[in-house]
Amino acid sequence: MLDDTRLSATGLADEAGARDGARIDEHTPPVVVPGGLGAVAALGSALALAACGSDGGTAAPPGAAPAITVAAVAIAPAQASRFLTQATMGGTRATVDAVVASGYESWINAQFAMARATSHWDWLIANGYDAAANITSEAGYDATVWRQLIAEPDQLRQRVGMALLDMLVVGIDGISGNWRAFAAAAYLDVLMDGAFGNFRTLLGAITTNAGMGSFLTFLGNRKANAATGSQPDENYARELMQLFTLGLYKLNMDGTPVGGATPVETYTQADVSGLARVFTGLSLAGSDTTTPAVYRQPLVMNASINETGAATFLGTSVSGGGMAAVNTALDAIFAHPNMPPFVSKQIIQRLVSSNPSGAYVARVAGVFADNGKGVRGDMQAVLKATLLDTEARSDASLATTTGGKLREPITRLTGWARAYGAASPSNAWAIGDTSSAATRLGQSPGRSQTVFNFFRPEYTPPNTSIAAAGLVAPEFQITNEQTVVGTVNYLQSLIAGGTGDVKADYTAILAKASDSGALVDEVNVVLAAGQLSAATVASIRTAVDSVATTATNGPVNRVGIAILLAMASPDYLTVR
Repeated sequence: MLDDTRLSATGLADEAGARDGARIDEHTPPVVVPGGLGAVAALGSALALAACGSDGGTAAPPGAAPAITVAAVAIAPAQASRFLTQATMGGTRATVDAVVASGYESWINAQFAMARATSHWDWLIANGYDAAANITSEAGYDATVWRQLIAEPDQLRQRVGMALLDMLVVGIDGISGNWRAFAAAAYLDVLMDGAFGNFRTLLGAITTNAGMGSFLTFLGNRKANAATGSQPDENYARELMQLFTLGLYKLNMDGTPVGGATPVETYTQADVSGLARVFTGLSLAGSDTTTPAVYRQPLVMNASINETGAATFLGTSVSGGGMAAVNTALDAIFAHPNMPPFVSKQIIQRLVSSNPSGAYVARVAGVFADNGKGVRGDMQAVLKATLLDTEARSDASLATTTGGKLREPITRLTGWARAYGAASPSNAWAIGDTSSAATRLGQSPGRSQTVFNFFRPEYTPPNTSIAAAGLVAPEFQITNEQTVVGTVNYLQSLIAGGTGDVKADYTAILAKASDSGALVDEVNVVLAAGQLSAATVASIRTAVDSVATTATNGPVNRVGIAILLAMASPDYLTVR
């Protein structure tokens, strides 16, 4: 058990200050940290603007997609760890070594070839969560999500699935009816199963998913009724275009708006109304909801409430209704010129950098439009283009003042858990809902309260240097004094003793506990991708050395101090 001392939160205030110019006053509750930490205040320097920028590169002309090249050179452990920060829910010493040995592309190919060990749905069934007592509960949902993110080896799929969940949002609390855990699990399975497929196929799968149908209120959507004046629900039609596929304004291939300062709208209200007519009639495949089975089956068309008349949207007209009209509508959206840059930029933002250069966006968008074999929407090609691009892999981006992103809270937890082999012997994975901003992460997978996610891709923290530079910083939307303190305290408790029987295994790193240099270097490489500055490393070492190896619980306290202070540092929080 780690010994506890307390550290004023002032040392961490600048992470939130960079967001809104505020500070933590003297009355802010202290942060709980392990061991003797008198030297740790030095770690409270400002959260760098480098978290949230582009490399300043010149944007490619519209439609350009320059060739992507990665030099065939030896990969250092820190470079491998940086790659895994982008491509997984957290690196481990074993995966770092594997990437060093195999190279980036070979590791990606192996991940593409790796089948899922089990689906969320099957795990819930296997563990008895389909018992009748759970019909109105969310039991099992958080457990299956955290287990897969932390323990499963198909880590690229897990990371991409979470990125897709940030983009194509469904939150379990917004799902109505019975078996919410199973409906949300079935939706996550759609994203995980579609992560390496074609984006058009994924659009069809989410459109016919019961969880999405409930969350965006088009489940059982009825055609217009002239007698009552009722009109079809427009929720899904609007969000499908605005948030999932096209965006509000027409885009060049580099992600910049057509028309520059005078952007051109992508669609009109008439397009929304026309598209909404298409998404009528989609209903559950059966009426028996006493068991969860129906929530896994694709939605079917109920002809009695489906609009069969003409519908016009985005320059396309359909008539006759049914699934044929739905597929024609999705084909029209998929063929829209906004699709490649809109989707590609968000994938880059979720995995690599909040502000990718226009050239980077154009390169990935070009691959989305055509994978080189005439195929549009090939996710494997898009992911390779994203992760192997020079802007993602070159060490030059580490020296820029505007590259990278803020590490979101979920990946902080999974990063620690994976780096130090956290497991749940009972298979309960009782991490639970981590949405509380005061006491946990302020974010929990699949628990967004709205379709806009916990943070929006275009969010800019007001009254900051980030805003003045014309940059965005999505993750700062859930970053403030409360979340900074709450997250550090929560992580301290996890590092010290885990939660339930979810505990880390520090056996390997304890071998380095007596040597603060070796200990901090190992934490730096595996957990922080080698991005801790010399000053941060020195401060952490000083704190580690304040605890004697011969003291009671000395070795484990030294390990805990090194891990927690690394994770609380601006260098770790801002990944490039």
